[in-house]
Amino acid sequence: MPHIWCPGCGIGIAMRCYAEAILKHDVPMERHIVVSGIGCSGRVAGYLNIDSYHTTHGRGIPFAVGLKLANPELQITVFSGDGDLAAIGGNHLIHAARRNIDMTVICTNNFNYGMTGGQLGPTTPHGAHTTTSPYGNPEQPFNLPYLLAAAGANFVSRWTALHVRQVRRDILYAFDKPGFSFIEVLSPCPIGFGKSNQMSEGLDEMLLYRDRCVVDHDVSLADVGIDLEEDRPIYVGRFLDRDQDAYRPATGGQSV
Repeated sequence: MPHIWCPGCGIGIAMRCYAEAILKHDVPMERHIVVSGIGCSGRVAGYLNIDSYHTTHGRGIPFAVGLKLANPELQITVFSGDGDLAAIGGNHLIHAARRNIDMTVICTNNFNYGMTGGQLGPTTPHGAHTTTSPYGNPEQPFNLPYLLAAAGANFVSRWTALHVRQVRRDILYAFDKPGFSFIEVLSPCPIGFGKSNQMSEGLDEMLLYRDRCVVDHDVSLADVGIDLEEDRPIYVGRFLDRDQDAYRPATGGQSV
């Protein structure tokens, strides 16, 4: 299928995992809704033959919350990137998790603002180079699984675009998991992030994930932050799976 993503980008892989999970799910396609924000991942809403909403920058989650409140029977998924979700939309992200809204959020994390020129973002690893941090990122990035677990999500996992079966499996699992589910998919960005960090070929970042990723479902979430400077493992896995009550409106009725 023709698409706008650069050669080597991992977003198309994540989108296919999502599409295959929908086809395997026992909820009819007409009840599946995808909401996206702005950025490279935002185009996902235009490629899927289901009801979809391409919203303004950082506002995918509040839009999705409104859909869920209006019709709790809908299967809501927000599909967006690290900049849209964790920077511009960061406030919405943590409060949707705190409320434990019954939805799935898929975050394709490519460590930069890929669409607008490869700038520093909230998940850019410490020391990594971008067009706005040419001498290396002096800041500490968000550890997204740790953040979302602390905020109140019921389900948190992280995989990479290399872990196709696991991504598809966890999306399908999240569909039926009550409450807020967050799936981080580390996605190669050779044109944006990669070219500034000696990974400009399409497979370079995939090879990094092959060599550095360690599956550990029981690792302390405080230790799953990503540091590309040091030869530390990149932890992936199902980090959190708990059963706190999903959000219920103050007026009563079913959880949403």
